[in-house]
Amino acid sequence: MRSVSALLCLLLLLQWSCAPKKPADRMTDEQLKAYAGELAQKYIIADGHIDLPSVLLEKKWVAVSGSADTLLHTGKGEFDYERAVKGGLDAPFMSIYIPAANQKLADQGKNLADSLINMVISIADQSPDQFALANTPAQVEANTKAGKISLPMGMENGAPVGNDIRNVKYFFDRGIRYITLSHGRDNQICDSSTDTTHTWNGLSPFGREVVSEMNRVGIMVDISHVDDSTFYQVMELSKAPAIASHSACKHFAPTVKRDMADEMIKKLGEKDGVVMINFYTAFLDSVVVNSNKRNKEKLTALLKEKNLKEEDSLAIPVIAQFKKEHPAATTDVEMVANHIDRVVKLAGINHVGIGSDYDGVDGAVPVGLEDVSTYPNLIYTLLKRGYTEEDVEKICYKNLWRVWNKTAEVAARLQAGSHD
Repeated sequence: MRSVSALLCLLLLLQWSCAPKKPADRMTDEQLKAYAGELAQKYIIADGHIDLPSVLLEKKWVAVSGSADTLLHTGKGEFDYERAVKGGLDAPFMSIYIPAANQKLADQGKNLADSLINMVISIADQSPDQFALANTPAQVEANTKAGKISLPMGMENGAPVGNDIRNVKYFFDRGIRYITLSHGRDNQICDSSTDTTHTWNGLSPFGREVVSEMNRVGIMVDISHVDDSTFYQVMELSKAPAIASHSACKHFAPTVKRDMADEMIKKLGEKDGVVMINFYTAFLDSVVVNSNKRNKEKLTALLKEKNLKEEDSLAIPVIAQFKKEHPAATTDVEMVANHIDRVVKLAGINHVGIGSDYDGVDGAVPVGLEDVSTYPNLIYTLLKRGYTEEDVEKICYKNLWRVWNKTAEVAARLQAGSHD
């Protein structure tokens, strides 16, 4: 019996010694940081949501002589080429963002969508050595090998589809590879998480057609911003996995309506989808949300007491002093890692990714994740928590690739079936 016990102990010891060690178990902190930087360059990093096109439209940087060069090293906002290269970013999904106000126009935002798409195309045209369009994971991989940053596109708010189902294919042909079904208000497709009207109690009849047509042509269905009822109906209807291109966990921010409840995260995982974690501090932590809300209320009361409006010149020093005494609450990279942990716990490592919302949240991003040069900080944090290199690879791009490729496979099957 003793010999058997000794043999078992020896086998266990050999198994332990041969088992792959997690990086944090065998590296100093300095080595771990260097390793995180290496992984950021080794693997493709795909970010599900960057609002660069809207920023460029507002500042009219593109389609102006010299604007492409400005984009390479502007140092403004949260994205430019040099910082993206430093951070290892390879595939930032350019957000074709349509504000709710535009969906009230006659064209329901289609002209704006086309203008923003043209802008992304112009970036690739004006800086062909640095940027390239990409409509498939394979194209991203080819661009990355060629040393170029890919610019896939996702449309935030499906309103520009209008009431013509043919526009789904139109936007696919223009390069749109996901559509966020709604934004801040209900539209003709579905209900939004931040609209209390509940126009459709989920998807509209036309919205159900839109989801089916997105499956047919090969556009990923994005459920960020949609009402819970919309989410669950999409889960039942869609033949392809869905994504949340820039969302977070309601567990940490229960007052944020657009964040995803645990049950939703589990369901998205069961349907083989991916939650891409948003970096906006207000979506990450309700403590931050509530603290900043109280400060805003205090500032409003102070200005009212002094009979001042926020835009008054005399209000400038008052506001500056108030902000000095009441600094905005924020969070850090650890909280983003907490959200990733939560998704992994609920749905598994195969169902989480990155969707920063850079350039779309007025700089309200975590300490340590200030811009696109800082992805290595998130990787370092995950490595410290015991994530493996394989885990990091999945979070950086492989999980999204699976859904993107699966969407194309479903489209091919549906299109083939339509000719039977």
